[in-house]
Amino acid sequence: MQRFGKKQHLNSRRDLKNQPGGREEDFNSSLRDLAEACKRGDRSAQRNLFDTLAPKMFPVCLRYMGDRETAEDILQEGFVTLFTRLDSYSGEGSFEGWARKIFVNTALMSLRRTDALKLSDSLETAWGVGSEGDSPVRAMGYKELLELISQLPAGFRTVFNLHVIEGYSHKEISKMLGISEATSRSQLQRARMLLQKRIKSS
Repeated sequence: MQRFGKKQHLNSRRDLKNQPGGREEDFNSSLRDLAEACKRGDRSAQRNLFDTLAPKMFPVCLRYMGDRETAEDILQEGFVTLFTRLDSYSGEGSFEGWARKIFVNTALMSLRRTDALKLSDSLETAWGVGSEGDSPVRAMGYKELLELISQLPAGFRTVFNLHVIEGYSHKEISKMLGISEATSRSQLQRARMLLQKRIKSS
């Protein structure tokens, strides 16, 4: 199986918004052209689209799943969904952003299937997570942050990814995960406290 992630980027919704307009538009124009060719059944275009998006989407999958093997499974599942839903892309807006939603949703569905999102509350006491404090994680490099995030319980990791990295609001997260906004905030706070604890002990 092809391996990804040697050169990794945060690749969040914020990152796309902050890209220089000309470069982003050229890149998305190229992706849209590939997508149109894929709709016509062009196998070469399908391969090119996979090769272009996989290095960008694998870090997204890895952030949510926490280990490379599972992330690679989610990457493959995500591409199956992407290719079957290409007709639903209207051509408006960022194709990369549209694709990323598919991979995030694929990861979330996998976590729901295993009830992983429900396990975090029961782990609170075992991990010794408090309710106050802040975390210096924003000042860390990507590789260090990714390593710490991968060690979080699934619920903490998911909310942290969605809010801090992807930029979703707690209201959006509550709808995506089927939890209350208060639970989303609580999971985020606990994730930050646990990351802070690990940073101090490292």
